[in-house]
Amino acid sequence: MKVLSVHNFYLRPGGEDAVFEAEQELLRQRGHQVRSYEVRNTLMANRHPLSVAISAIWSEESRRRLTEILYEEEPDVVHFHNTFPLISPSAYYACRTAGAAVIQTLHNYRLLCPVATLYRKGRVCLDCVGKPVAWPGVIHSCYHASHSQSAIIAAMLAVHRAIGTYQNMIDAYIVLTEFSRRRFREGGLPPHKLFVKPNAIASDPGKKQKTGDFALYIGRLSEEKGIRTMLSAWESLPMPLKIVGDGPMRDELLGRIAHSQSVQYLGAQSRTHVFSLMKEARVLIFPSEWYEGFPMVIAEAFACGLPVVTSNLGSQAEIVRDGFSGLHFHTADGSDLREKVRWCFHNPEEVLRMSAYSRREYEQKYAPEINYELLMQIYSKALMLSHAKTRTANRAKFG
Repeated sequence: MKVLSVHNFYLRPGGEDAVFEAEQELLRQRGHQVRSYEVRNTLMANRHPLSVAISAIWSEESRRRLTEILYEEEPDVVHFHNTFPLISPSAYYACRTAGAAVIQTLHNYRLLCPVATLYRKGRVCLDCVGKPVAWPGVIHSCYHASHSQSAIIAAMLAVHRAIGTYQNMIDAYIVLTEFSRRRFREGGLPPHKLFVKPNAIASDPGKKQKTGDFALYIGRLSEEKGIRTMLSAWESLPMPLKIVGDGPMRDELLGRIAHSQSVQYLGAQSRTHVFSLMKEARVLIFPSEWYEGFPMVIAEAFACGLPVVTSNLGSQAEIVRDGFSGLHFHTADGSDLREKVRWCFHNPEEVLRMSAYSRREYEQKYAPEINYELLMQIYSKALMLSHAKTRTANRAKFG
């Protein structure tokens, strides 16, 4: 099968970028021909803001470039990961003209929310879900604290909802969990086009061999990730906590742990070192307070046999089975998180049992071969839907 993989990279590397590259590698390892079309947000530095705004709604440059690639390569499917802001939904129309099946992975909630997170002012926010125009996001300046930038995204969503882009130009959507599928159905996407497939882990890091003596946090240091809740839990916990990552709350974190005997900040670390830490830790702490898409760090922890203590919210509560592959605590409740951590350190045999279960979860749901089979099934369904649409269009055209 020939696959064209399309992605707009963000300024800061993130999980979507990693999945884009991992899925290409997954396909190439199994003999598929893969070509990519990539755009990077660093290009925005040389563009006028008005040009960037127009491109977010309709990029003629991307549509033209993709048309050239499509007729040169003739792929069977075109798999989109992110089109915002420089590729734009115009790219779907290039694919439809060329007759290629179109798949869009919904890594975040951009089609429902201007800021893509369903999160505002420290809480889950569903104000824009299901509305023809995401006017609450504009009123509250949700994107970059800017009325104008929020209005651009709201305009992009409104235009393409009105002309049927999201209903008609995509043959299959990949959603990352059942929880996400429910949210997108509520937002108006066609239910028969929503297929659940978790993100891919390109290779097996191998499982841990012992129960460690510290808890581990890996991720972005930002408000929605529940950093303050985690730090409040550790104000009276003697159990060691190692924190890996970076972000806007770095200085606040360093100030709060300056005199801590139990919390250690390691900064950003290489992927190799992250896996080493996972194999040495007792539990992973995942205190996120927003609707995550599919946290790669949880699947990677499972691959290492590392149980996860997570907030009981959204996709993370679906992925982590309470009492089996980890524990749930009440979202934003530092005292409940504290009690769950204490339990993990006082019950090492139970943690070993959860470790074995976590590894089985990886082997049965998130291993490369499982992910590949799911991806192929979705590609096949997208091709069937695309061919059926072409046949219907031809009948309408020729009678």
